[in-house]
Amino acid sequence: KVTIKGIERELICPACKELFTHPLILPCQHNVCHKCVKEILFAFEDSFGDGGSESSNQSSPRIRISSSSMDRIDRISRSGTKRNSLTPRSTLFPCPGCQRDIDLGERGINGLFRNFTLETIVERYRQAARAAVAIMCDFCKPPPQESTKSCMDCSASFCNECFKVHHPWGTVKAQHEYVGPTTNFRPKILMCPEHEMERVNMYCEICKRLVCHLCKLGGCHANHRVTTMSSAYKTLKEKLSKDIEYLISKESQVKAHITHLDLLLKETKCNSERAKEEASQSFEKLFHVLKEKKSATLRAIEASKNLRMEKLHSQAEEYQGLLENNGLVGYAQEVLKETDPSCFVQTAKQLHVRIQKATESLKSFRPAAKTTFEDFVMDISKQEEILTDLSFRSSGVEIPEINEEQSRMYNKALISWECPGKRDSADIYVLEYHKLNREEENVTWQEIEVCSKSKVIPDLDDDSSYAFRVRAYKGSICSPWSQEVILHTPPAPVFSFLFDDKCGYNSEHLLLNPRRTSVESRAGFPLLLGSERMQVGCYTTLDYIIGDTGIAKGKHFWAFHVEAYSYLVKVGVVCSNKIQRLFHNTHDVASPR
Repeated sequence: KVTIKGIERELICPACKELFTHPLILPCQHNVCHKCVKEILFAFEDSFGDGGSESSNQSSPRIRISSSSMDRIDRISRSGTKRNSLTPRSTLFPCPGCQRDIDLGERGINGLFRNFTLETIVERYRQAARAAVAIMCDFCKPPPQESTKSCMDCSASFCNECFKVHHPWGTVKAQHEYVGPTTNFRPKILMCPEHEMERVNMYCEICKRLVCHLCKLGGCHANHRVTTMSSAYKTLKEKLSKDIEYLISKESQVKAHITHLDLLLKETKCNSERAKEEASQSFEKLFHVLKEKKSATLRAIEASKNLRMEKLHSQAEEYQGLLENNGLVGYAQEVLKETDPSCFVQTAKQLHVRIQKATESLKSFRPAAKTTFEDFVMDISKQEEILTDLSFRSSGVEIPEINEEQSRMYNKALISWECPGKRDSADIYVLEYHKLNREEENVTWQEIEVCSKSKVIPDLDDDSSYAFRVRAYKGSICSPWSQEVILHTPPAPVFSFLFDDKCGYNSEHLLLNPRRTSVESRAGFPLLLGSERMQVGCYTTLDYIIGDTGIAKGKHFWAFHVEAYSYLVKVGVVCSNKIQRLFHNTHDVASPR
């Protein structure tokens, strides 16, 4: 028997951190409360409507959206959800479980299944937790009696007396299914979210999703491999049972691993303290070097200042002596009073040389020392860059390389990269980009954190060059930046449109995906006949499909991707007055340009 209290961790919603309430299964197979999904979507819509994240923080206090989830909500609202009539309406949902942006499709929350199995387990856990708390009858007059059973058809709980009153013998209600007292009522039959009147009876192996026969016949699962519900139930139950039996048989090994993990926890704590101490010592060394360098630099500046001050003081005293009755001039005036020729000549000869030097210096005045300290200005740009990139030794973290062949540039940029060693050793990547502009001296890189090896960057300017670089992070360890790659956007605005599923669309010959972004021919006999006629020189019959928006004037950029297995594909532009002629006469006499 499973101890119900031992599985509490699996019953907690990743959004509100409480027990699941009406959990929904996301396409990524994580479960989130129905109310939490709506609150996250409301927070996203608020953020999208206001163009920022301020209102998104005002969501219901019940839900605890982490800062990383809010960052993703803000990022989605800023980057990739500009909708117009040309864009297929789909709903992006930031999953709090896997921290990825999940596409809920055109139906959004209405296309998600409710996880009734998980709901039942949560209810059993609640009953085990409250044990003595009784479930009261929903139909008793006050005071209500304790219920003895719950009707799954009525979705209500009854005491014995009320159950007899509301389920009399000989009526249809007497056949209702009843169980012990519970608050968890689920339908007997799961209905398809896409086709609400149809029950799910198949399992799509491609999408890992329950589907009905209408989904298989004409929906998005038409070409997918499906199995019957009984077969999927049997297969999955056998696999799950075998896996559980294997894990139970390895209980001693699991306990050994738990013991080992406990030791690793203690070892990690000790090693982290040691790493902190070593990091502190490393920075202390840097501080010591900087302190010594600072002291030496300040001493040199002080010595230079004293020397210059001494020279300037000496020069100022010399010029002070050139004033009347002062210094050298005053001394010379006293010498001129000497009347003895021999004594005068003896003293005046040397004095005359000094007076001549003073006269020359007065004519060409130049300070004895410079007042600026330009020679003592330190260039620390390289050291600053080195200190900015200061990180742990990048052991095991490879430098990623941007794959230019897989990267694409339109009005959005798809940047893809890979690791040379073909092994993904990084936890996260940081992608930086900036627009090349000759007028700007200081380059400002825009930074994006990415969990995968590709990223779509929206809202790029036309006819512009952008530089991209990426680095890998594993914990606190990072790799150096990759080599910068420069890509150019198209010379004209990108023209966005979808395929038209109404005007001239031949559903018997063509298969259009639900988003109207791709189309392919249905394989059949007419296509083979057309291929045979083409080989012998006859005109083949073409199936045309047009865009849902036309071009009136101007310069536009647009592109198609043609699959490698395609046989004959023609793409071009046609005048609107010739469209009807193409659809009525499908022989390839004059194809669109």
